[in-house]
Amino acid sequence: MPKCVAGDVARALACRDSRAAEHLKWISIVVIFITSVIGISLPVLLARYFQGKPLYDKAVLLIKCFAAGVILSTSLVHVLPDAFDALSDCQVASQHPWKDYPFSGLVTLVGALTALLVDITATSHVEHGHGHSESYVPVGTHDQENEKKLCGGELRNESVVQVVNEQSRVDEVVKLKQRLVSQVLEIGIIFHSVIIGVTMGMSQNQCTIKPLVAALAFHQIFEGMGLGGCIAQAGFSFGTTAYMCFMFSVTTPMGIVLGMILFSVTGYDDSSPKALIMEGLLGSFSSGILIYMGLVDLIAVDFFHNKMMTSNLWLKKASYIALILGSTSMSILALWA
Repeated sequence: MPKCVAGDVARALACRDSRAAEHLKWISIVVIFITSVIGISLPVLLARYFQGKPLYDKAVLLIKCFAAGVILSTSLVHVLPDAFDALSDCQVASQHPWKDYPFSGLVTLVGALTALLVDITATSHVEHGHGHSESYVPVGTHDQENEKKLCGGELRNESVVQVVNEQSRVDEVVKLKQRLVSQVLEIGIIFHSVIIGVTMGMSQNQCTIKPLVAALAFHQIFEGMGLGGCIAQAGFSFGTTAYMCFMFSVTTPMGIVLGMILFSVTGYDDSSPKALIMEGLLGSFSSGILIYMGLVDLIAVDFFHNKMMTSNLWLKKASYIALILGSTSMSILALWA
C-alpha cells in the first residue's frame, strides 16, 4: 500500500509542471476560440442560407430542437454535477453551514425561479406595450346596427385589417420573446464558460489539462450550436448576432487568461474551499437558469405551442430525434469534460 501511495505522489509531482501547463493553456485558448466560433456560427449561417427557401422554417425548428437537447444536457449532465461535487468536497462539506443543507439544489432552484421571474416580467412588459395599441368598437344601438349592415363591405375590410394587425402584434411579441430567451441563455452559458476557463487557467496539472483541451473543443462546438440555434431563430440584426457570437467565443479563453493571471498574482489555488464554494454556487445558479430555459422556453414552446409541429407528424418525429441527438452528443462528452 505505501508503494502505491508513493507511486501516486510521484505521478502527481510529474504532472505538476507549471511551464508545460502554461504552454498547454495557450494552445487551448486558440483551439477553444476557433471551435467556439465554428459551433455558434454554424446554425446562424445555415439559417441565413435557408432563409427565403421553402424549408427555412423547418430547418430552423430542427436546429432549435437540437439546441434544446444540448442546453438541457449541459445543465443536467455537466454543470449541475460539477457544482454538486464542488460543494460536496470534504474541504467544504466538513464546515458549517455547507454540511447542514443541500445548497447546490437550493441555488439551482433560485436560478430557475430567477429565470422565471425575468421571463414573466419581460413577457408582461412586451404584451402591455404591444397588446393594447388598438381599441375595438363595442356593439352599438339598433340604428348603428342598421348602419353597419348598409356598410357591410367596409366592415369586412376593416375586420380583415384588424385581424392582420392583431397577427402582426402576436408575431412581434413572439419574436421579442425569442430574443429574450437567447439573451438569458447566453447569460447562463457565460457563467458556465467563465467557471470552466478560470478553473483551467488556475490549474498547474498538465495531465489534467491535456485531455480537457480536446474535450472542451467538442464541448464548445455543441454548446455553441445550442446557443446559435436560438440566436438564429430570434432574428437579431447582423450587428447584434455578431456581438453575441463574439461574446460566446471569447468567454472561455478570457476565463483561462483570467485564471492564469489570478494564479500568477495571488497563487490562488483552484482546490481551496473558497474557490470550490464560488464554483459550486455559480454552477448551481447557471444550471437552474439553463434547466428552466431548456424545458420551458425551448422544448415546451416548440413541442406544444408551434403550429408547424402540431400539424405535421413527420416534423414532430424529426424534431424529437434532433432533441435526442443534441442531448446524447453533449451527454457523451461528459466522459471527458
